Amino acid sequence: MDSTATDVAHDFHPWFRVYKDGHVERFLGSPCVPPSDDQQTLAVRSKDIAISTASARLFLPKTTAPNEKLPLLIYIHGGAFSIESAFSSTYHNYLSSLVEESNIIAVSIEYRLAPEHSIPACYDDCYAVMKWVAQHKDSADRPGLDPWLNEHADFGKVYLAGDSAGANLAHNMVVRAGGDGDGLKKISGLVLIHPYFGNEEPAKLWDFICSDSGGVNDPRLNPAAHPGLLSKLGCVKVLICTAGKDFLRDRGWSYYAALKESGWGGAVETVETEGEEHVFHLFKPTSDKAKAMMKLIASFINPTNAASL
Repeated sequence: MDSTATDVAHDFHPWFRVYKDGHVERFLGSPCVPPSDDQQTLAVRSKDIAISTASARLFLPKTTAPNEKLPLLIYIHGGAFSIESAFSSTYHNYLSSLVEESNIIAVSIEYRLAPEHSIPACYDDCYAVMKWVAQHKDSADRPGLDPWLNEHADFGKVYLAGDSAGANLAHNMVVRAGGDGDGLKKISGLVLIHPYFGNEEPAKLWDFICSDSGGVNDPRLNPAAHPGLLSKLGCVKVLICTAGKDFLRDRGWSYYAALKESGWGGAVETVETEGEEHVFHLFKPTSDKAKAMMKLIASFINPTNAASL
């Protein structure tokens, strides 16, 4: 569709533009790829599940025992709440590699994107998937639920992770889990990769895509401003990954400091990759630093597997 600068109503390049006629143009993101469940040739199998207004891609490594229990990772992709997909080649390949490296089962959440679906839609979608996953924890073969989770997920070892905006979503899901009596209340750990959080500066993108914004100190955007909520974080350990040249680097370190000072009783660690930019590991997955970061995350989620390698 031909458009000119005068047709633009809202410009949030490099993520998206909204035109006066309502259509949205996105500038970043990789093409989507289908799942694959070829058990004979693949080290990691995958399939898609529809869940309310959301959906998810499940990943399962080849296992030697039919009922082998594996740590469960719930992963939330990044992209400024407005681009990318759990089904994109970028995230499909990353989750496949992480699952193989860690020997875990993973659920990668596909949520509705802004600006067509304003916040809190993405939070609600992620929580819907969390609740769906939680339904499996007390039943080995409940009808209508997924056999991979029923047979292979160890619900005593549940982790959440995400990058950039996905890290923000993952943090907020663990906050909800801490106060949820019937969901995934017991979360073992949280991995925040180059997290997107706010600070005291105006957040124009957030204000545009968030229909119920509480401003710069909205607890979803700026958790460091709410130590009372941080102190109730519903997990026992947190790993924060930062990058030396990341424009969001300081936000990750601020979160680390606020969590340490909040009175939360868990263990938190920040590991910085020097000389790299935001989500470098997705753009340079075969680099030595990306491989090192994957091994770090894998050992955090499944230390038993890491020790056996």
